[in-house]
Amino acid sequence: MLNSDTQATAFDWEKRVNVVKGVANALSYLHHDCSPPIVHRDISSKNVLLNLDYEAQVSDFGTAKFLKPGLLSWTQFAGTFGYAAPELAQTMEVNEKCDVYSFGVLALEIIVGKHPGDLISLFLSQSTRLMANNMLLIDVLDQRPQHVMKPVDEEVILIARLAFACLNQNPRSRPTMDQVSKMLAIGKSPLVGMQIHMIRLGQLN
Repeated sequence: MLNSDTQATAFDWEKRVNVVKGVANALSYLHHDCSPPIVHRDISSKNVLLNLDYEAQVSDFGTAKFLKPGLLSWTQFAGTFGYAAPELAQTMEVNEKCDVYSFGVLALEIIVGKHPGDLISLFLSQSTRLMANNMLLIDVLDQRPQHVMKPVDEEVILIARLAFACLNQNPRSRPTMDQVSKMLAIGKSPLVGMQIHMIRLGQLN
């Protein structure tokens, strides 16, 4: 959908916010309401299906794994490069925080309009981090839908903030999907009162 200008234009901000919320709710259910918890392990744009009402359905559970309480879960690599958590390059330990990272990539992709790999890389390099922090959020958002208007602008800001939190290089510092889902349900940005065109990416980290 994001590869087509026509479809991306019709994929307005309210629809995008609802898709992010739908994926967050699905992952929260898998992680916190299933017993034992289920880790999807391959959250990416290709594994999120939209119905005619733009409601998100998480698909392809072929690599999903049950987590047994009290036991470490080790496995071979599974997932999609560009969405997989960085710690999987060093260890094959699977936990919910792997899905949280992938969700962060996906959420950012939905509001940026393309895979955010280049943007994420800017924050990983000491030489480009300052430049990335000074970039305006409005400049990295997808320009194809109509401009972000109130009240959905606060939700877009919140999604950006949560996405960056989910992309923390330290898995323990990432929020849980239950926390993400509940914050999205409230829908209020911590940067209340700030105009979206004034917010810099460094304020979201």
